[in-house]
Amino acid sequence: MNRPNSKISPLVIAWLGLLVLTLVSLVLGNRFGHASWMPLPVAAIIWIKGTVVSSYFIESNGAHPLIAWIVRAFIAFVPAVLVLFALFGR
Repeated sequence: MNRPNSKISPLVIAWLGLLVLTLVSLVLGNRFGHASWMPLPVAAIIWIKGTVVSSYFIESNGAHPLIAWIVRAFIAFVPAVLVLFALFGR
């Protein structure tokens, strides 16, 4: 089992990355609004943000393998459903 990371700098970098992804999503939303292709980058941003949060803040990579797998599956589920609804929900 991995020990939790006690360094602050990776958390700051992860947090700044989350801020950048949020700004990217705001710019995409303001520029392209309701474009038909928007669910794909939105789903990618959701997946990336979920992965960053689970890795750096929840530290699921140090959890039991079953718990880590469940967290990864949950993080992948939401963007996948978003894309499926965008493609087939109409």
